Amino acid sequence: MAIKRNKRFNAEIATSSLSDIMFFLLLFFIIISTLANPNVIKMTLPKAESNEKTNKQLITLSVTEDKQFYIDKELTAFDNLEQSLLAKLDPAKEQTVVIRIPYNLQVQDLVDVLQIGVKHNLKFVIATSAQ
Repeated sequence: MAIKRNKRFNAEIATSSLSDIMFFLLLFFIIISTLANPNVIKMTLPKAESNEKTNKQLITLSVTEDKQFYIDKELTAFDNLEQSLLAKLDPAKEQTVVIRIPYNLQVQDLVDVLQIGVKHNLKFVIATSAQ
């Protein structure tokens, strides 16, 4: 009498290490997303109904409430602002200068900065925050 043994092969996938890998990937992307824009000085921006995001080559020009000028986090005097800005620009690339100015500064301060762009035919964009 021949007795048949039931030898079934059960395929099994070990998924315990996959959850660890997914956790580390999630942690990595959270940390990287907080470092996405390191060239920003914290300030309260004017509010706008709609914001447009851009992926162009950007140079950040920040003006603080005490009228200190920063080009990509480098402190620059207003007298040297034009030369420093032109030194940062690459004529071979189409670059945009993002002006980050507090909402409570005078309009004349913004106009003084924008006149540099008009003089040298530069593209300026004013940064705003969503309402």
